[in-house]
Amino acid sequence: MSTTSERLISCVPNFSEGRDQDVIDAITDRIEAVDGVKLLDVDPGYATNRTVVTFVGTPEAVIDAAVIAGAKAAELIDMAAHSGEHPRFGAMDVCPLVPVSGVTMDEAAAYARTLAARLGDEVGLTVYCYENAATCPERRNLADVREGEYEGLAARLADPAWEPDFGPKVFNARSGATAVGARGFLVAYNINLNTTSTRRANAIAYDVRERGRVKRTGDPVTGEIVLDDNGDKVWTPGSLKGVKAIGWYIEEYGVAQISMNITDIDATPVHVAFDEVCDRASDRGIRVTGSELVGLMPLQAVLDAGRYFLRKQKRSTGVSDAELIKIAVKSLGLDELGRFDPADKIIEYAIDDSSDRLVDLTVRRFVEETASESVAPGGGSVAANLGALGAALGTMVANLSSHKRGWDDRWEEFSDWADRGKTCHDEFLTLIDRDTDAFNDIMAALGMPGGDDAENKARDEALQAATRQAIDVPMRVMEVSLASMEVIHAMAEIGNPASVSDAGVGALCARSAVMGAYLNVRINVPGLTDGDAASAYLERGRAIQEKAIAAEAAILAIVDSRI
Repeated sequence: MSTTSERLISCVPNFSEGRDQDVIDAITDRIEAVDGVKLLDVDPGYATNRTVVTFVGTPEAVIDAAVIAGAKAAELIDMAAHSGEHPRFGAMDVCPLVPVSGVTMDEAAAYARTLAARLGDEVGLTVYCYENAATCPERRNLADVREGEYEGLAARLADPAWEPDFGPKVFNARSGATAVGARGFLVAYNINLNTTSTRRANAIAYDVRERGRVKRTGDPVTGEIVLDDNGDKVWTPGSLKGVKAIGWYIEEYGVAQISMNITDIDATPVHVAFDEVCDRASDRGIRVTGSELVGLMPLQAVLDAGRYFLRKQKRSTGVSDAELIKIAVKSLGLDELGRFDPADKIIEYAIDDSSDRLVDLTVRRFVEETASESVAPGGGSVAANLGALGAALGTMVANLSSHKRGWDDRWEEFSDWADRGKTCHDEFLTLIDRDTDAFNDIMAALGMPGGDDAENKARDEALQAATRQAIDVPMRVMEVSLASMEVIHAMAEIGNPASVSDAGVGALCARSAVMGAYLNVRINVPGLTDGDAASAYLERGRAIQEKAIAAEAAILAIVDSRI
């Protein structure tokens, strides 16, 4: 399944079964059997008796899979016999849709209502819509929709104000009810404590969750509840925006946890939630020992956490994504209760099923593939690779300088340079394959049928678009190479003197990348029918090449003076 241009949504149904693997497999097998859907994660919990499933695909395929999964859950799960630590009111308890790419939140909400209608009509489930799919403000919050849980569902259905949005309006003791919604990416995240006390865990949860706790006079536990002028409870907000949290005891691990749903990771990143719980737990004589991710999390959230903890250590943040992830996992204790595999737990990595990318080849394989009879990779991809190596060398000098003994007060200065260098070499890694893709697009356009006027026009338009792309990619290689030379120049001038030769090699790579990419610009420009555009490309490239040659000379002069 390609994720580059498709409209994709994720579905994260929670099923009220976390102990019987045969039941879990029966549900997830049905999901996997749907064309256009990829199952990303299955996360059962014994104590909660609940399984969180994550899959992604085109909207139509995801809706089909969710309906099939809901039907299988209703067939195999008997809510009358269910017990567990987590709030719940149905066999398929909740089923949110999350836009991933090419889908707006409004569109996701419309898809959620379509799904809700099908679950009601085709499966016979009682369905409430929540979050962005809610039919009224009172149903937006999941906790309000699920208030009273399964045990209070019969009474709730008898209340006209809580008539379901879709499906039967009478209590079904076996399947209960299902909440279907559309929301942004939610991180289900549990923080482990060195206590077995649910009461103390809940106290910490109330400290941090956005809703906070009920205000009382005198003693915060036994004092009289404060009411407002309308007779409603007054709440004291917690410290974390966009966070829902409760405390519970997990028997299988023998610890209490703060169980969080972080509904706005921009307002409250995972690392901020973790440190806040650490502080509040410490105030109560409790220590955080680690944490647990339920389901998946966006790559950026993990990288931000890695940078956050490196900054606390006064270390350079311009390191590889792999290193940032490692720092995040160790700092958050994400591997305390089980192995944390980024390929399974980070959504971008789990979705990515591309294969045979040049950037993922070993050095040996890249060289051998370049030397083979295949026309790709060619000079454009090699130029981008050279640029990546040059930027990486500049980044390396910055990182070494940031960690140099006696330069501790300059760590942030060099960290900023390392970040700039990393931005360059990260983009180069995408350009290596984009150059080959551009060549393949030209070949595909040349292979289009020609004959009548319409076919010839379509072929010509496709060829012109592909030719522009074959020019734009090496032009971008030139631009990024020139930008990387600013980092290399600075590191040659002020960086660790023991690594000045590395900066010099970086300059040689960057200049070669510019000149090599410009050859690719020049060889593709004649394919353009727009003469003005062709001239503009050549002039722009010539100017960048002249700047790169001058920058290389300046850097090598500094290197010579410092060796």
